[in-house]
Amino acid sequence: MSAPEVAIVGIGIHPFGRHDGVSGRAMGVHAVREALGDAGVGWSDVDFAFGGSRDGGNADAMVADLGLTGLPFVNVRNGCATGGSALVAASNAIRAGAGDLGVVVGFDKHAPGAFGSDPAAYGLGAWYGETGLMVTTQFFALKIQRYMHDHDITGAALARVAAKAFRNGARNPNAWRRRPLSEEEILAAPMIAHPLTQYMFCSPGEGGVALVLARADQASRYCDRPVHLRSAVIRTRRFGSFEVFSPGLALERADSPSVDAARAAFAQAGIGPEEVAVAQVQDTEAGAEIVHLAECGLCKDGEQEEWLARGVTDIDGALPVNTDGGCLANGEPIGASGLRQVYEVVAQLRGRAGERQVPGDPRVGFTHVYGAPGISACTVLSR
Repeated sequence: MSAPEVAIVGIGIHPFGRHDGVSGRAMGVHAVREALGDAGVGWSDVDFAFGGSRDGGNADAMVADLGLTGLPFVNVRNGCATGGSALVAASNAIRAGAGDLGVVVGFDKHAPGAFGSDPAAYGLGAWYGETGLMVTTQFFALKIQRYMHDHDITGAALARVAAKAFRNGARNPNAWRRRPLSEEEILAAPMIAHPLTQYMFCSPGEGGVALVLARADQASRYCDRPVHLRSAVIRTRRFGSFEVFSPGLALERADSPSVDAARAAFAQAGIGPEEVAVAQVQDTEAGAEIVHLAECGLCKDGEQEEWLARGVTDIDGALPVNTDGGCLANGEPIGASGLRQVYEVVAQLRGRAGERQVPGDPRVGFTHVYGAPGISACTVLSR
């Protein structure tokens, strides 16, 4: 007997941004209740749950708010791939026959300023932090500097990515940054780490997202337009790949975990990158979106400059990317960020994304999240 297929039948979100007096757990509970309502089910109908947060507390504590039903609830913590990891686990649980209906939730509530990371937690010596290398702005600047040099990408392309993000965020009622910024404003902003200015970086934030997963052959019980989760894949770094918190660089370069995760996701789904109609890729900063488009096989290296100039990745372009504003407009609550991407693609494939809806009835979507210390999670979704 073949394993059952998986569908997403409910989605819920707590707006991203800053919410004084609201705990991370409360944001997660809000998102779960909204997702359950979207699927037309109650918490007592759920067979299992997976969820995670970096700074917002234990996800399993939400049972005190949602209901003490005794269901298995597994906490997940895997950096920026926390949400993606929880989704992979829930999908695998359904495919393995562990239940027919599951919830995936991610939330976070980070303090203002840069993420605080302990070198020891990543197997690094104290010297790594003492020399300032735990500040990720430096890593991302170095990575995009090299990529721009190798593939003739200009600073104008970086500004176009950020301007698109804020333009899309202005159409998203759940986004944090909802004021459009011009390319000129973005380029003129203070330089944080060359060539990336202030408005080319995302910020740690707050928010929550939840999904309800079901066996695909039962999905019509819960919604009129289920979205099939064709694949959900996680990969870690290889020797020779240059990633966040790398203490050195090998002489020979290897593919990033994003390359491996995207290839595996498309292979598992039986769907090629050329079939994608809407995509979400990690944009911790503007350069990341440019690099990840190529690493995920959505374009060729160096093609991004011309794509951005022509508006290919705009909402009405040939391949809309980060239609909800991405991390740049939404900020990054780590536990929720990867699930926000899936939430957005599901909304787009359902045709219910409001002012930011991609035209042409999109049928295939892709998501990609990346984080320290070199881990990536990708999904392929379809109607």
